[in-house]
Amino acid sequence: MTVLVEVLIVVVVIVVVVVVVEVLVVLIVEVVVVVVVVVVVVVVVVVVVVEVVVVVVVVVVVVVVVVVVVVVVVVVVVVVEVVVVVEVAVVVVVVVVVVVVVVVVVVVVVVVVVVVVVVVVVVVV
Repeated sequence: MTVLVEVLIVVVVIVVVVVVVEVLVVLIVEVVVVVVVVVVVVVVVVVVVVEVVVVVVVVVVVVVVVVVVVVVVVVVVVVVEVVVVVEVAVVVVVVVVVVVVVVVVVVVVVVVVVVVVVVVVVVVV
């Protein structure tokens, strides 16, 4: 009987060891699977965040470029308009000066002619 009991004890110990090893292997595989899933989720989240940051940066750059182009166009248009206004003002001033000079010359010539005519008439008479 003692041999039978010893064999039973050995068989029970072997079964317990096999079951414990099997449970440990299953637990280790489950932990590895969970770690792999967590790593994949973290990588996906990082990729999505990087894509969102890239999209935000591209949008900001496009907005800045559009604003700069609009400001440059407005400044160029304003400068061109100011140059045109200054050119027109210069032309108007030149025309006014020429007209005034011509009027003054005509008045002086008329006055000189009248004075000469009066002097000639007075001398002759």
